[in-house]
Amino acid sequence: MNLTRSLPFDATGAPASHGLLTLRPLEFQDAGPLAAAYARNRDHLAPWEPQRSDEFFSEAGQAKDVAIKLNLFAAGYEVPWVLTAGQRIIGRITLSGLVRGPFLSANMGYWIDQEFTGKGLASASVGHVLTMAADELGLHRVQAATLVQNMASQTVLKRSGFERIGMAPDYLQIAGEWQDHVLFQRILF
Repeated sequence: MNLTRSLPFDATGAPASHGLLTLRPLEFQDAGPLAAAYARNRDHLAPWEPQRSDEFFSEAGQAKDVAIKLNLFAAGYEVPWVLTAGQRIIGRITLSGLVRGPFLSANMGYWIDQEFTGKGLASASVGHVLTMAADELGLHRVQAATLVQNMASQTVLKRSGFERIGMAPDYLQIAGEWQDHVLFQRILF
């Protein structure tokens, strides 16, 4: 199974003639670079994520989180990727809650480093993950949810062929409050 893709962007987020950014599966040695990425983006991500303890932003906290994610990956419940520019992690994208059998579905979540937003990287990453979800993982459907006010993420999903399927009141606890989310899905085949 090939779960790594090069993206057609350079380290500034500009289009490149060949992929210089890489979308690849999470590895245990990513704990340090992930801690740096989360620390660098702490304020940028705070309105869109659950409240995080200070430990989460440390290498030790990320080592614990990475170990959990890798165990879920090994068990077939989750596929976590990182988006890298050289050794620097500039984003994450995860398929979680994988369900096999007649459902063949997963949930998608992602973020991009504040320095790289608005350059098409989220859309490109989501597109590659959708291709891998269909071709490598055999999934039929991917669902994503965004906060009602997260227009940037909704734009990424719409560009990637997702359709809005509804509203979920008090769906997730984000930034310390239960918040409504807009639900999207993409049927892959």
